[in-house]
Amino acid sequence: MSIIEALVGPFDPPPYPYDRLDRLKPVCEAFDGGLVDLSIGTPFDAPPAEVVKALGASDAERSYPPSAGTVEYRTACHNWMVRRLGVEVPIDQIAAAVGTKEFVASLPRFMRLMNPDRDTVLYPAVAYPSYAMGATLGGCRSVGVPFGPDGSLDLAAVDAADIERALLLWVNSPGNPTGQLDDLEAAAAWGRKHAVPVFSDECYVEFTWEGLPQTILEHGLDGVVAVHSLSKRSNLAGARAGFYAGDATIVDFLRSVRQHSGMMLPGPVQVAAAVAFDDDDHVEEQRKRYRGRLELMADVLSEWAGIDVPRPAGAFYLWIPVADGWDFAARLAVDGGALVSPGEFYGAGGANFVRVAVVQPDDRIDLVARRLGSTA
Repeated sequence: MSIIEALVGPFDPPPYPYDRLDRLKPVCEAFDGGLVDLSIGTPFDAPPAEVVKALGASDAERSYPPSAGTVEYRTACHNWMVRRLGVEVPIDQIAAAVGTKEFVASLPRFMRLMNPDRDTVLYPAVAYPSYAMGATLGGCRSVGVPFGPDGSLDLAAVDAADIERALLLWVNSPGNPTGQLDDLEAAAAWGRKHAVPVFSDECYVEFTWEGLPQTILEHGLDGVVAVHSLSKRSNLAGARAGFYAGDATIVDFLRSVRQHSGMMLPGPVQVAAAVAFDDDDHVEEQRKRYRGRLELMADVLSEWAGIDVPRPAGAFYLWIPVADGWDFAARLAVDGGALVSPGEFYGAGGANFVRVAVVQPDDRIDLVARRLGSTA
């Protein structure tokens, strides 16, 4: 046995979910006009020009940026929450994140330092894969919480033994992949009752279609932390700009351990991100684009597949009930040259669904619509 073989532990990282779609890509690429990727929720529309300009004109690239975020960046986050969500969070209870995926994936490891007697991450049973993977990477258990009939997490279904071991609870509203809106007030109350910190992933909040945007912070800051990002809101996924805000003790602890870990949002990105948070007009334009694409694709897929495709309450995904997610994805690749995600990527409960991300520009969405229209 080599030294390397002796050092390698039992953990074998699973395949990245979207890599499993590679076998369908040649089928889509054979179409005139090529593959239309509706599988990953990565923005393709342009970010605001003034934000891109700020990236190259900040003069902030020489020095190390503050890990917590500059006062200017955190002030922009604060002002955005007041303006768009109607909540007031003190500046020192807001801190920068390098996007939010790294925050999600690293959180259990850090929270276990804060509370080493607990080892379980609770998260929506059908959800963004990084909640469960973050638990695995942090040496924790992950336990999926089912949804109730109204689309909210059925927190009453969580086993008492899991509550005793719960390090944190994730909620996600509007949710990925389902688009559901959760009862954030109930989640906050449940967390306080059981002394379980609640982290609310709200990165799709600007794309709330039913009612006004909501945040868990509306229901008080004690024991809760909201997580936000510019990736979806401002088409800035490549800039990796986000923040977390809420409970003073939790935010202060995370800010400290993340600083020791060297997690710093680059200085030029902080400057540009502040510009993005200060502008709402470009978000209204993006809302119109996504709403139009959701309606078009729902209509087209309903006719092509002979099913009733539901519209989401939030986010920019169609979550479609089907007989078999992989079979539907293969049929859509053959008939429309479009790549979509089988629902099992988001948990075993998603096996009979597919997720369609309407992120491609209008001309690419129209191309899929024409292809499917010719086969309906």
